[in-house]
Amino acid sequence: MQIPQLTKEIKFPPPHLATEEGLLAIGGDLRVERIMAAYHQGIFPWYSDETPIMWWNPDPRFVLYPSRLKISKSMKQVLRQNRFKITFDTAFREVMESCQKSPRSDQDGTWITNELIDAFEKIHELGAAHSVEVWQDGELVGGLYGLSIGRVYFGESMFTRVSNASKAGFITLVQEMSKRGIEMIDCQVYTSHLESLGAESISRDQFLGQLEVLLDFESNMGKWTNWLQNDES
Repeated sequence: MQIPQLTKEIKFPPPHLATEEGLLAIGGDLRVERIMAAYHQGIFPWYSDETPIMWWNPDPRFVLYPSRLKISKSMKQVLRQNRFKITFDTAFREVMESCQKSPRSDQDGTWITNELIDAFEKIHELGAAHSVEVWQDGELVGGLYGLSIGRVYFGESMFTRVSNASKAGFITLVQEMSKRGIEMIDCQVYTSHLESLGAESISRDQFLGQLEVLLDFESNMGKWTNWLQNDES
């Protein structure tokens, strides 16, 4: 099967043309306009420095509905103990770079290229990409980032340097987004880590149908820095 090659025109093939693995197209660029157009269609970039830009729309899709978030007894205890200070949108690039450098047992290398970091930082400056920072004793020990459009948060990657740090950040983010009307978190593909928190698989058709409805709402644009009012302790 020949994979469609993107041109300068910001246009993607229909989702049903994706391969069994979910690869839809290759090439193009990482202009902000193209990235935003991709996410509006449930498409995301996932590639490495050694490959052309690769655009994906997998089936099934792994998502988490905030109302179905699962918090274990041990994590409830961690959150009650305030082991971490959690902030939003205070160190976006540092979070992306930490995700880039984070070793992953199922991957050789990273898909978060410097080019991708530069592109997402531009989207962050426009108020559509957001980060969560998890601090301990003044050091960044965990975090995650993604895009927020309409009532959907497209999660991209997370990292942790201390046990439970990324979970604490993710749970806090989901709880805060739920208060502000976000109804679905796109986790892209299956991980046992996110399954333990309540994420589930749905068909691509289901995902795209829900996406069409949820993206029609106003987005939570701008910095999310004031969403949390943590003490400095």
